[in-house]
Amino acid sequence: MRPDILNPLFAEVTALKGVGPALAKPLDRLGLERVVDVAFHLPSGWIDRLPREELDVADAGRVIAITLTPRDYRTSSGRGPTRVQATDAKGNYVSLVYFGGSSGWVKKLLPLNEPRRVSGKLESYGEMLQIIHPDLGEPDEVFREREAIYPLSEGLTSRRLGGFAAQALDRAPVLPEWIEPGLKAKRGWPDWREALQRIHDDPADKVARERLAYDEIFANQLAMTLVRADTRKRRGRALVGDGRLRDLLKLPYTPTGAQSRTVAEIEGDLAQTAPMLRLLQGDVGSGKTLVAAMALLIAVEAGAQGAMLAPTEILARQHYETLRKMLSGLPLEIAVLTGRDKGKVREATLMALAAGEIDILVGTHAIFQEAVGYRDLALVVVDEQHRFGVAERMMLQAKGKAPPHLLAMTATPIPRTLTLAQYGEMDVSRLDEMPPGREPIETRVVSEDRLDEVVNAIGRHMADSGQAYWVCPLVEESEKSDLAAAEMRAESLRARFGERIGVVHGRMKPAEKDAVMEAFAGNRLSVLVATTVIEVGVDVPNATLIVIEHADRFGLAQLHQLRGRVGRGGGLSRCLLLRGASLSETSRARLALMRETNDGFRIAEEDLRLRGGGELLGTRQSGEVAFRLALPDMLADLLQCAQDDARLLIDRDGGLEGPRGQAARVALYLFDRDAGVALLRSG
Repeated sequence: MRPDILNPLFAEVTALKGVGPALAKPLDRLGLERVVDVAFHLPSGWIDRLPREELDVADAGRVIAITLTPRDYRTSSGRGPTRVQATDAKGNYVSLVYFGGSSGWVKKLLPLNEPRRVSGKLESYGEMLQIIHPDLGEPDEVFREREAIYPLSEGLTSRRLGGFAAQALDRAPVLPEWIEPGLKAKRGWPDWREALQRIHDDPADKVARERLAYDEIFANQLAMTLVRADTRKRRGRALVGDGRLRDLLKLPYTPTGAQSRTVAEIEGDLAQTAPMLRLLQGDVGSGKTLVAAMALLIAVEAGAQGAMLAPTEILARQHYETLRKMLSGLPLEIAVLTGRDKGKVREATLMALAAGEIDILVGTHAIFQEAVGYRDLALVVVDEQHRFGVAERMMLQAKGKAPPHLLAMTATPIPRTLTLAQYGEMDVSRLDEMPPGREPIETRVVSEDRLDEVVNAIGRHMADSGQAYWVCPLVEESEKSDLAAAEMRAESLRARFGERIGVVHGRMKPAEKDAVMEAFAGNRLSVLVATTVIEVGVDVPNATLIVIEHADRFGLAQLHQLRGRVGRGGGLSRCLLLRGASLSETSRARLALMRETNDGFRIAEEDLRLRGGGELLGTRQSGEVAFRLALPDMLADLLQCAQDDARLLIDRDGGLEGPRGQAARVALYLFDRDAGVALLRSG
């Protein structure tokens, strides 16, 4: 239960004066639903303002604050600006310029001969000085010399958000200290409330920012440490395989060293009574499915059942077919269950599962619904684990007689820093080598000026019976965007190549999407035009060419995932990155790296470095830990320190029961990591 001391911060945002239904909407778009969210909505920059008594051309280009008196109005015909001629105390003139709106509104705002305090960027315009859309105050108002700038949404101004932040800070209580005293003194950190006040007053205050980042990282690491300790105490069931199924497995290749090492790690985990909690990271094509199959075989050898959970219908059926082929000839039963299975087929599967006649069940979220019962579920494998919420994974784990072992897999390479931050309660295995014979994907960067050449290349590829993907960033054209749309690109390709062009995007119904993807997988379509819905889980070995339009608009990790849709069969595959005419330095660096390497882990580390500040993880996906206060470079610096401090609290300072532990309990609630203590157990 949340400590009472935090209640003022956890009130709804409408508790702040001036926030009604109209303003609640833009605040909600920023994710600011509670008072604490506003307090933690930290400034992204600041304005340094110079107080001046008189105008000086030497200040052009700088923000000044000065008392001015309006003397004359000059209005333009049509849509031109309204100019207010004003003087300072010495009679020097400046033009206050307003675009849009009526001149009557400006005259009401600045009556002639009434002094006003004015702030804005002073500019030279021909012979005149001017300030465009200045901030206005009372004649004796003191503008702050440093004013915070906040990330905004339409309908909000930075000054208004600053006012809400000030109210939120007034509600922030003085909290007991959760940081180890020696560490706090060594770093020179202020108390929590003082740090929050300081960062809103002066966004350049690095010490205050670091303290707040540390608090959030510490709460996260403490939650994971508690989960890990709790998991170690829980009694599950040891699974010791006798090798009878694995010995019968006839593989057409020798597993890589990384695969063999990972299987040994998993086998060691499964042999313990404490439930396994392991994350398997493997780049596209590194052989995660074989590792998962070996883990499932160990469970079956031990007389238990295994389940494999996939995020989409297509991926579930793909895994089912892969496992069926890989394990064909072995004396075991594999079944698939998705939302599409109805009637007698579904009933037969459920009865066989409950009777223990099915050894391995593959499926979507349908496999953990209430009606689905297992005779003896002991291992759960979750693929693309970031797509499942914690509660969903817990439901599946509750299906076992004892807590099942959990193997979570992801094909999204995660930087080491973020792995520790997101999955610190799990053991981590990495498949960091590729199976022999798998050729790197040849990647080229092509200017959009050469679009016709790319379309011609698609035609030659189709003539050779090849299949291709064409990826577009948007679903439909927007007046505000020049990005190519999937629908329009598909139409232009159909006009050239006929009906063997399919299209999928996020606005289609799942059944429609599945039908198109199945047609592509069955080679009834030659080109699949798509948005990023194909990023995960489409496996078509005959598709050996991918074109990514406006590649400079994508993040590195996403480009790498998309590129991984090809190169899944034998022979050479190609990726063409279509870029815009003008590139930022960051975009140029991203595309150069994509051309240079196929190593997903190197790309992930570089992606984190290039993203910087507010783009940590790019998009927030279900189940991912989101940091609001800790920037990527701070994570790298503070993570190990926070992990050590969390362990010290548990091992030396009495855990959550001691005085510091009671303060740390408050921190868990303050940073929304309280649910993690109960739920992160499921990975």
